[in-house]
Formats: sequence, C-alpha cells, structure tokens
Amino acid sequence: AGMLLVAAGLLLAVAASGRGSPAGEQESPPGSRFVCTSLPLDAAGSGCPLPPVPMQGGALPPEEELKATVLQLRETVLQQKETIGSQREAIRELTGKLSRCEGSDGKSAAGAWKNEVGKGKDTMGDLPRDPAQVIDQLSRTMQTLKDRLESLEHQLRANVSYAALPSDLREMLQRRLGDLERQLLSKVAELEDEKSLLHNETSAHRQKTETALNALLERVTELEKGNSAFKSPDEFKVSLPLRTNYLYGKIKKTLPELYAFTVCLWLRSSASPGIGTPFSYAVPGQANEIVLIEWGNNPIELLINDKVAQLPLFISDGKWHHICITWTTRDGMWEAFQDGEKLGTGENLAPWHPIKPGGVLILGQEQDTVGGRFDATQAFVGEMSQFNIWDRVLKAEDIMNIANCSINMPGNIIPWVDNNVDVFGGATKWPVETCEERLLDL
Repeated sequence: AGMLLVAAGLLLAVAASGRGSPAGEQESPPGSRFVCTSLPLDAAGSGCPLPPVPMQGGALPPEEELKATVLQLRETVLQQKETIGSQREAIRELTGKLSRCEGSDGKSAAGAWKNEVGKGKDTMGDLPRDPAQVIDQLSRTMQTLKDRLESLEHQLRANVSYAALPSDLREMLQRRLGDLERQLLSKVAELEDEKSLLHNETSAHRQKTETALNALLERVTELEKGNSAFKSPDEFKVSLPLRTNYLYGKIKKTLPELYAFTVCLWLRSSASPGIGTPFSYAVPGQANEIVLIEWGNNPIELLINDKVAQLPLFISDGKWHHICITWTTRDGMWEAFQDGEKLGTGENLAPWHPIKPGGVLILGQEQDTVGGRFDATQAFVGEMSQFNIWDRVLKAEDIMNIANCSINMPGNIIPWVDNNVDVFGGATKWPVETCEERLLDL
C-alpha cells in the first residue's frame, strides 16, 4: 500500500509539471527546448493529498473498525480510478513532448537530456519507465485493492451473521421458530377441521335446498291443477294401511304456546291389539308433549308432558268415529268425547304446564325424538280425517254439532286442509266420505 501511495503521488507531480506550460500552446515553435527535471520524493506530498490510513489496534470494536476500513478502501479505489484517468492524459502529453525534443535537437540535445536525467533519481521509483507498463502496474494494484475490499466485506458479513449473535439470542430465535412451527401445524389442523365441517354443512344445505325445491315444485303443480286435488280442501283422508315405522303424515304448521286446547278428528281402525298412535306432538326436551295412543291391550291414553290419563274410548271396531279431547292447564282438567257424547272427565293431568311451542306434529306415529325414531308397534293402522286443533276448550254443544255434521268449524290453530298435510313412506291421501256417510257408518 505504501508503494501505491508513493507511485500515485509521483504521477500527480508529473502531471502538474506538464500542466505548467501555457494552456493555449498546442505546438512548440521550431528550435524551442523542453527541460525535463526530476522531482524529489518529498515533493509528492504537497501535490497529492492522500486519504488517511486507518490505524490498527484502535479503541473501536472489530466490526466498526472493519466497516471504517472498507469505506476508506472504497474511497481509495475511487481516487485511484480518477488518478489513472488523469495520468493517462498526462503520459500521452509528455510522450509527445519528448518526441518533439529528441527530433529538434538531434543527438547532442538527446545526449544532454539523457545526462540530465541520469543525474537525477527515478521519479517513478521502482515502476518501469514505459508508460504502458505504468498503467498496467496501477491497474493490477487497483485490482488487488478491490480483492481486499471484497474479502473484508465477506469477513464483515460473517462477523455480523454469526459472531455478533450471542448464544442466548440464538436460543431465543430457535425457541421462537419452534413456537411458530407449532402454531403453523395447529392452524393447519384447524383448517382441516373447518374444511370437513364446511363439507358436512354444504351437504346438509344441499339436501335442505333439494327438499325445499321439491316442495316448491309440488306446490306449483298443485296450483296449476287448482287449490286442491279434492272437491274441497278439507274433503280428504289419510290412509295408513300397514303397521310400520315409516308410514306417517306430518302437519306442516306447528303449535304456539298453549294453556288450553281441543283436538277433534274422525278415525276408523280395526287394528289389534290396539289402534296405535293417531297423533303425537314432540318438542325439544320432551318427546311426549301431547300424545294420543292405544298400545297393546292397554286402554287409550292421553299424555301431556309425559303425564298419563286413561280415556274411556272404544274405537277399534272398524267403523268411523268422531273423537274430541279437551284439556286446560288450570288444575290439569280434561274431557273425552266420542261421537258427540262426553264419556269421561278428569283432572290433575300436567296441571299448570303450558304446552311448549315450535314442536313437530305427526299423524300415525309416536315420536321418541322430535320428528323421528318411530316404533312400528306403536304405529296407527287405519284412516283419519278432519284433524283440527283449537286454542281453547270447546263447549260440549259445539262438539256435538261438529260430530252430527250440523256445522263445519275448522280449528283456529291447526285446520284440516290439503296443503297443510304431507304424507311419507307410502301413506296416501284419498277423497273422504261425506260427513253424512260417516254418520251412517256409526
């Protein structure tokens, strides 16, 4: 490096001596001479300021000292590039002038110049006198500096990447990477679960959509044919000919909260033992909210909130019968009517219990869960019609008039109309006999 600094200073001195001639002089007149004088080594310091060389072993940390050294070497390389460019111009100018000196003065002038030069010291030090060789030498020196600069940069990166990281910091980073990996695996597991749930929800939604579309299509078909397939919307019956767990009818509407009710229907059955379950109403948490059932050799029973009352009804003779049942939450009082006559009454059947709303009303099956888990041994076998529910206790006179066909009074909560009853599993709807024809069958 010291040799490079001296060489750069001497080249700048030579360039300065070349610039000492008049700027406007392009070509020397014939007979003029150039005096070439060698410069002492101490003259290079005044014309070529050099960047300070960093001191080794200073108080700075190794990383900071390396950074400072890299910056200084970069500045030195830039200055050397500028110096080489200016030296090339100066060398070309000096070469031309030397050629003119030798051509104008002949051998004597050339000999004097050589003697004059021989008395002085070599201004380029150890560098060759050929200008091309000087430029090559400076180029090689600059390449060496660049190599050293790259080496220092690699060393600095290595120091910053590894040596500058304490062991506790590396351990903390490793723990953090472990935590991030566990979080990533947990998130992937959650996404897999969500994907599975989304698939299940999509399947359920598709099934519900298909069911809704089928119901809509059926409804459109009914509207195209007319309001009902029967003469009147209520002139139909539901036929359940087999004792199975898949034949049933379903009332589309549900019940509101009730503190009293009256249920009336026409039915015909000759099944034995027992006619089964004409209807059942189930709500979440209570499958036996309202049930009318004749199971095996037991009498017909009315269940309210899973509390039981036995009814004195006899209807398994294969003939049409009109049945009405009333109930009120006040003292749990109930009444049972067959063919317009009151055959039984009682109390303390689920007293002060309101009928819960929002349940499912099924015809022909007893529900063990809301809307399902039917038992074939409890299924109703026969036919039924005119299933109506009111939110009050009907008078005995009104019940008699309905049973003898004097009046037609649909239920204000659940009326018997064709588009409010669906049938499943082979259950069918048929036109029903007229009320008078049913009376003749008694």
